[in-house]
Amino acid sequence: MSDREDVLRDIDRNFDVAVDKLLELIAIPSISSDPSAGADIARAAEWLKSELDTIGLSAKVAPTKGHPVVLARSAASPGSARPCLLFYGHYDVQPVGDRAEWKHEPFEPRIVEEDGVHRFYGRGASDSKSQLWTFIEALRAWKIVQGDFPADIIVLLEGEEECGSPSLPEFIETYRDELKCDVAFICDAEMWSPTQPAITTQLKGLVHEKVTISAPNPDLHSGHYGAVAANPIRILSTILAGLHDDKGRVAIDGFYDGVKELSEPVRQQWFELAQERGLLGDVDLTGGVTEEGYSSLEAMWGRPTVDINGITGGNQGPGERSVLPGAASARLSFRLVAGQEPEAIRQSFRNHIETRLPKGCRVAFEGEGGSSAVVLSQDSQFLTASARGLEEEWGTPTLLRGTGGAIPLVEQFSHRLGAECVVIGFILPGDAIHAPDERYDTERLRKGARSWIRIFETIQDQAANAS
Repeated sequence: MSDREDVLRDIDRNFDVAVDKLLELIAIPSISSDPSAGADIARAAEWLKSELDTIGLSAKVAPTKGHPVVLARSAASPGSARPCLLFYGHYDVQPVGDRAEWKHEPFEPRIVEEDGVHRFYGRGASDSKSQLWTFIEALRAWKIVQGDFPADIIVLLEGEEECGSPSLPEFIETYRDELKCDVAFICDAEMWSPTQPAITTQLKGLVHEKVTISAPNPDLHSGHYGAVAANPIRILSTILAGLHDDKGRVAIDGFYDGVKELSEPVRQQWFELAQERGLLGDVDLTGGVTEEGYSSLEAMWGRPTVDINGITGGNQGPGERSVLPGAASARLSFRLVAGQEPEAIRQSFRNHIETRLPKGCRVAFEGEGGSSAVVLSQDSQFLTASARGLEEEWGTPTLLRGTGGAIPLVEQFSHRLGAECVVIGFILPGDAIHAPDERYDTERLRKGARSWIRIFETIQDQAANAS
């Protein structure tokens, strides 16, 4: 007990240094979907490698066909009965979007006191640089105080999570032997509330698609031809508007094949959770559409969805241009549940578009890969230990929850390596992830790092009791 308290005190004493280092990392614009950001991605990877080396791990920047993975591990302990714990995070971030919508600079983070809370703003502040920094800081403090890590340790930091993890499957196959572990802790998830921790046991799959419809002609003068020639924006928007019926169900043939209804106990539990205030932070659902017969939480966590993420075509400039566009494009995301296969959904969507295409028009699609939904065990010893450790730090029971999000690595580790996964994180709905003024707060960072210390202690206690 005293040893653990010494580690916790070290986290508190070193906290200002830890925050300053994290702000350095957030200041690196590691936007994985930006073709011009390769140098910044490489800089972030090298920065993390250096930090992992400094705390006593042996780290390397492993190249992939896309952006590199930072892979680190502790010294091998042959014959040791200690478990091997893998920690996953991602250091890449979403694009900034419209810079004019940011009140704070996206890559110049600093501490701002607001209503007694010390926050910092920046792209990646919450998703997910602060998340990975919680376990790196916890490992540092434990090693400094105890002289060794709490178990055999592997750290995997990905650089392509925000663009679908295209290089991850091949990387896992290549490094399969180096990634063997007893449990993979995935630190890229949400708390239930600012005071109640959570572990995510159900994640959705994800498919991205881009569709472009082209007319038989290039851009035309809308005054001359607007009444008679094909308009790809009109065609595309009409098809997209028909993706859902008037009950909020997806109207693509075969979309629900293999989808099972939620069990009544799960539906009841989620219905009750949906009644709690603060679930969605500051998000106003007015004007939204929820599939008929389901609560908002059931729709978010347990039902498959299609969302239109962007539409482009014709005049996008500041001035007037009376154009009948030659082409129009849309980007969509499909959030999948258990029983749905990414490629089957992709093909069903493409068939849906092709059968509604007017004569003379053409369609092109972009998109490959994707991830399936994952339902994790709630009975594992590592999940139990994690729930207990979180409860000790936050002083309230740990809630087991679902999510509408997808973490491709969870599927990769669960299905390809057969590894147990525990999904923990400290994100809140009000963090504005993927939006302007993304943010995090220093107290959550501190308690996040302290949470890992308590989890380490609980895992060690379980191992001692089992021996």
